[in-house]
Amino acid sequence: MNVHDSERLSGLLEDAGYVRAPQGADEADVVVFNTCAVRENADNKLYGNLGHLAPKKASRPGMQIAVGGCLAQKDRDTIVKRAPWVDVVFGTHNIGKLPVLLERARVQDEAQVEIAESLEAFPSTLPTRRESAYAAWVSISVGCNNTCTFCIVPALRGKEKDRRPGDILAEIEALVAEGVSEITLLGQNVNAYGSDIGDREAFSKLLRACGKIDGLERVRFTSPHPRDFTDDVIAAMAETPNVMPQLHMPLQSGSDPVLKAMRRSYRQERFLGIIEKVRAAIPHAAISTDIIVGFPGETEDDFEQTLHVVREARFAQAFTFQYSKRPGTPAAEMDGQIPKKVVQERYERLVALQEEISWEENKKQVGRTLELMVAEGEGRKDDTTHRLSGRAPDNRLVHFTKPDQEVRPGDVVTVEITYAAPHHLLAEGPVLEVRRTRAGDAWEKRNAAEKAKPVGVMLGLPKIGAPEPLPAVASGCGCD
Repeated sequence: MNVHDSERLSGLLEDAGYVRAPQGADEADVVVFNTCAVRENADNKLYGNLGHLAPKKASRPGMQIAVGGCLAQKDRDTIVKRAPWVDVVFGTHNIGKLPVLLERARVQDEAQVEIAESLEAFPSTLPTRRESAYAAWVSISVGCNNTCTFCIVPALRGKEKDRRPGDILAEIEALVAEGVSEITLLGQNVNAYGSDIGDREAFSKLLRACGKIDGLERVRFTSPHPRDFTDDVIAAMAETPNVMPQLHMPLQSGSDPVLKAMRRSYRQERFLGIIEKVRAAIPHAAISTDIIVGFPGETEDDFEQTLHVVREARFAQAFTFQYSKRPGTPAAEMDGQIPKKVVQERYERLVALQEEISWEENKKQVGRTLELMVAEGEGRKDDTTHRLSGRAPDNRLVHFTKPDQEVRPGDVVTVEITYAAPHHLLAEGPVLEVRRTRAGDAWEKRNAAEKAKPVGVMLGLPKIGAPEPLPAVASGCGCD
């Protein structure tokens, strides 16, 4: 969701006449930080980066720095105090105001701090500068009605607000008309969609409606909540050909007492029951999850229950996080905070187990013939290995031998999997088939337009990208 917001910020600023500073350039006129507040290290990272920019700004009259997002919403009164060289502070609800605030700060020669308490405009109604020509995020709701004790996001993003189905489908159709062939539906609790408009089956209906959009080849969504994961959604996934066989289902803990303390409204049996139903309906589905280690009060027995669920569920991938205490959340005040040494030891055991399972599950893909959507920039060693990279329908990353004919990001290739590693697959033989697509045409057209662009006012933004999963193992705190 932060990446999607960053795309909107880029779009707003480009609409106002700015252009992006070249990658790696040290001469941006505007630097925008779009922040997250889920973990403590986000705070440290922000203020460290702001400190690094202070002398640069002092030596460059006219340079501007803006801070937005969840940390800005949370630390509205302290950012300018700690970093008085910041020009603009804006929150999660008023990202559309950034160009105006930058101009006001320039004219008045003083910092502008503006934090809206409720949503002013749904993010997807703002201009966008999508990083990918072939894949796009589509926000279907913002905010969250859950009250998980570890999570600060609802306090910063507000209550759930759903978009009208017609608006969502109109946006998807417009994206497809531009050449997009893959969309990812976004929501803080994506499958609770409909609670704000009074339709409990609205999400499954939306998935089925996506299946009727001509030219839309792949549909994904993130992140669902086990509480709201109903049988009609499983049926819609299984029966809608362009809904991909992939599911990200946050577990957080396998222990019933810990889930209760987290205020998660499901238990181990319910979670495993959902996994079983999904596997029965979609046998080749790749299921990933989020897990928090070291939640206050977690005993060794509780942690063993988490390991048990990991063994039973056999996740293709898990984003594993060490609990991070966030001021303002109930969990921060709970008794039984776990020593760092204990949390680290449990975390390492969990990572080792999941690595083993991920590798075993990937080995089952060897010998399968898969259709890949060619990706841009996902294979860091592709130039060295003379390979290209793409995503399988279940979102596994596959590196494949570069064919003799031209293949563009967004095109589709058919390959046979020959080797499996824990976090990627290889197709070392020749490509069996190449299908040029409208998405590849769109990528080619955009590339040509980018090269022809005139130089204008430069804009520096953190790197943002097309929908893609995070690294398999990260440190943090899942909030879905």
